[in-house]
Amino acid sequence: MFDRYSRYRTPEKGLIVSDKNDAGLRPNGHLFPTGRSKLKTGYAWLVWALAAISFGYAFFHRVAPSVMVSDLMAEFAIGGAMLGTLSALYFYPYVLLQIPLGALLETFGTRILLTCALGLAAAGSVLFGLAAQIELAYLGRILIGVGCSVGFLGSLALARKWFPVHQFGFLAGLSMFVAMTSGMVAQAPLAYFVDEFGWRSSLFLLGGVGFGLAVLVFGLVRNAPANQPQISGTGFDKVAFFLSLRRAGSHREVWKISFVALTLSGPMLTLGGLWGTPYLIVAYDLTRPHAAFLMSLLLFGWAVGAPSMGWLSDRLGRRKPILIAGSVIVCLMLSLLIFVPHLPLPAAVTIVIVIGFSGGSMATCFALARDVLPDTITGAATGIVNALTVASGAVLQPVVGLLLDLQTADNTASYSEAVFRQAFCAILVTTFAGLLVAFRLREK
Repeated sequence: MFDRYSRYRTPEKGLIVSDKNDAGLRPNGHLFPTGRSKLKTGYAWLVWALAAISFGYAFFHRVAPSVMVSDLMAEFAIGGAMLGTLSALYFYPYVLLQIPLGALLETFGTRILLTCALGLAAAGSVLFGLAAQIELAYLGRILIGVGCSVGFLGSLALARKWFPVHQFGFLAGLSMFVAMTSGMVAQAPLAYFVDEFGWRSSLFLLGGVGFGLAVLVFGLVRNAPANQPQISGTGFDKVAFFLSLRRAGSHREVWKISFVALTLSGPMLTLGGLWGTPYLIVAYDLTRPHAAFLMSLLLFGWAVGAPSMGWLSDRLGRRKPILIAGSVIVCLMLSLLIFVPHLPLPAAVTIVIVIGFSGGSMATCFALARDVLPDTITGAATGIVNALTVASGAVLQPVVGLLLDLQTADNTASYSEAVFRQAFCAILVTTFAGLLVAFRLREK
């Protein structure tokens, strides 16, 4: 819809508005839609919002195990390493699918792919809830990961089609805001629900939500405005896909941006996604809902930080300083959390919020990739960046679980505060490595 205005220019740039019925000029010379275009603007937001909500649904699934730790370990008689693996099985198919998804979205369209994906995630949720053996739980978690893989890239694809370029960084951050808000709901409110009705019932409810969302996406989402070329769905161009993927994979800047994104998202996915809530329960003798609520503030910090950092980077026209500053602050906060024993609870909660807010600068990585990479590989590069972003959870969740088990002689999963803090050193090491790489990023 907005691409139609690319033929217009403000007076100071020398061109005029030719369609008086659909567009006008503000006193400062900027275009704004009027009349029928306002309705189209509202529909553009609806289309994008459904994809963003789908990403929020995916993120709910991503962090939901953090309030089921004791239940799942008792139900399946497993330790920290196996629980970390169960949670991380969401990430493995998610990561692998990010790379081809850019091309698949262009071939088949966001509407069809997202509808099918949501249905698959819903089915996986029901299977997980029914699982009597750990193997079925593994399979359900894998299906959830496959089904949740489309939401974020789908929201970016629709943002590119329905909105002007200068809003892309903000919309990427706003997608993160929706996801983090959903993640907050997956903490304290879900903890209360699990305490009241059990972890299986919560997964059945998530299955129903997923099926309902799939129906809404199929009925309301369109891949592009009517005046833009539509998705043909006539076939998958293997040659173009592998050429784009090869070019993106051989571009050094793609991997630098991806690694920085990975290390900034690692603390959020590892602490907020699994191990933060049980740590607060042990360290401060809290109830599960109370600890889950406090850990959800990490996601709140991210929810505010991602769009704020995206907006600021758009405003400044700079990405690298935002990413360096975010990495520095996350490293400092993690160091305080790990190396200062017996922190007062208010101090620990403040640290958690700041980690989330600063980690939200990761959203800027997508805008940086769009800035510095050729248009021909942007889709493939975005998939790689998003894949490595999620890979941090796939790696760090089981690694932290393994470190917890190695420090507990009887492997009873009765971890102490000190054991948790030592295991969290793995998160700090990766974040510091990301900081070093951030200094070497290139930007226009």
